[in-house]
Amino acid sequence: MSEKPRALMLLGPTACGKTAVSLMLAREFAAEIISVDSALIYRGMDIGTAKPTKEEQGGVPHHLIDILDIEESYSAAAFAEDAERLIGEISGRSRYPLLVGGTMLYAKALREGMDESPATDPSVRERITALGEELGWPAMHERLAQVDPVTAARLAPNDRQRIGRALEVFEITGKPLSSLHTGAKRYDPTLAVAALFPQDRAKLHEMIGKRFDAMVKAGFLDEVRTLMARPGFDENLPSMRAVGYRQAIAHLKGEIDFNQFLESGKAATRQLAKRQITWLRSMLGVVTFDPYETPLTTIKDKLRQMADPNLD
Repeated sequence: MSEKPRALMLLGPTACGKTAVSLMLAREFAAEIISVDSALIYRGMDIGTAKPTKEEQGGVPHHLIDILDIEESYSAAAFAEDAERLIGEISGRSRYPLLVGGTMLYAKALREGMDESPATDPSVRERITALGEELGWPAMHERLAQVDPVTAARLAPNDRQRIGRALEVFEITGKPLSSLHTGAKRYDPTLAVAALFPQDRAKLHEMIGKRFDAMVKAGFLDEVRTLMARPGFDENLPSMRAVGYRQAIAHLKGEIDFNQFLESGKAATRQLAKRQITWLRSMLGVVTFDPYETPLTTIKDKLRQMADPNLD
């Protein structure tokens, strides 16, 4: 008799159909869904994140959705802690934990653990942030490249939060952030992991474009207007890094026109999907399915078998 994994994780790039598959599985398998998504955690970010509505959730319990206001922050380490707690609670109810999403850093944190990183020093962070605002973050990115070229190579020149953190770590420890990441290939074998992995990139891009158009039609820009009107709103909040939101803000501020907003929003989503696929390729022990070639019912049945290998 094969050992039943304590949870099943279903990953995949944006717009590949994870929600439909997970709901089919959850309804037949007495499962509760734990969201693995860094945008769904925020209240008020619904349309632009393709957050499943209460009707779409269909009575299936969902966790780690709508748990924070946009002004609040969250981390991969916090996700791993919350997910572990929820896995235990769901199992204790004799239901099955099903983790679903596309934030690969969260998935990695839960499955492989987090590398040790020094605690934040508020005074150092404040000094680096002030310098970044004075010189510009591309200039800070160049500084980072001099002391930690490995980390700089994977960060965009305007990624103020991650550039600032990498410089902060170097100043505190005298070591580049990349040297603290061991890169050891280890993972928790009690978590079964599957992924929807589209082979037809053109089809994925088509689906991304259609979904973005549908979100705009459903009122995405009105949603962003509402967020921008909040007293604590700041376009540099971590929550506003969610794909599409930065482009919507630029349009609503008059920096780009509507067509540029559409084009840049879709391009940013395609880039996100590319990064997600790159992450998936680097993960060990992941069972993959092509959602465009394999019927959803077949994927669902195979995932059910992964969740309980002792099923007939």
